[in-house]
Amino acid sequence: MQWFRKDIRKIPPPPFQSRHSEYSMIFSLDDDVSRPSERLISVALDAIGKAREVDLEDLCRRMKNPPYYPNVWPGEHYKLLAGLVLSLKPQEVVEVGTSMGLSALAMKKYLPPDSKLFTFDIQDWKAHPDYALRREDFADGRLVQFLDDLSDPDICRKYEDLLKQAQLICIDAAKDGVGERKFLENFSQVPLREGSFLVLDDIRLWKMLKIWREVSLPKLDLTSFGHWSGTGLVEWTSKRPGQKSCP
Repeated sequence: MQWFRKDIRKIPPPPFQSRHSEYSMIFSLDDDVSRPSERLISVALDAIGKAREVDLEDLCRRMKNPPYYPNVWPGEHYKLLAGLVLSLKPQEVVEVGTSMGLSALAMKKYLPPDSKLFTFDIQDWKAHPDYALRREDFADGRLVQFLDDLSDPDICRKYEDLLKQAQLICIDAAKDGVGERKFLENFSQVPLREGSFLVLDDIRLWKMLKIWREVSLPKLDLTSFGHWSGTGLVEWTSKRPGQKSCP
């Protein structure tokens, strides 16, 4: 990395122009600390198949201006999140980072009737300038927002019982490689439910590369079927997958 620090000003401009671009890097996988499990691959494939059938046009109509992210797939992760809900049929989903509310709405739309989605943020959903949520989205009690920071160990312990029940947790908050590490460390102290799944957003962003690489749980990069800035799927398990080699 020394060359990068010395020559950062010499990095060439992007080879083409797009609405949004970020610098990243590509890395070999044979020397990664983890590999995906068979169960993780099966869930991912099933979720991808179900994502093809998802219709989020109603969410697009809630947006004030294009691009209408919920219908951009691949390229955005909303349909993939809905596909994961359809595949896992979770009784409880936890989202870290409410933002506009599009992810919460995409997942809630396909939740089983008796399931709940708890979304955490440090600000009320109405504070976001482009919020897509409405008061009626919370009326049936299946969507709940908590104004708390799960990167704080004490706050995380406060919601220990809730986190232990979640079968799907989506982390789309700090995106700085620091907050995400705190979330994962705190979740390991809870600990989370064996066999549950975590979605990490923006894993291809520069500040997120290291945290994704260091995840030692079974994991799979689903960027080609999710968010252009990176979508990672992690299986929370006490088993750590080892490397396989040919005899």
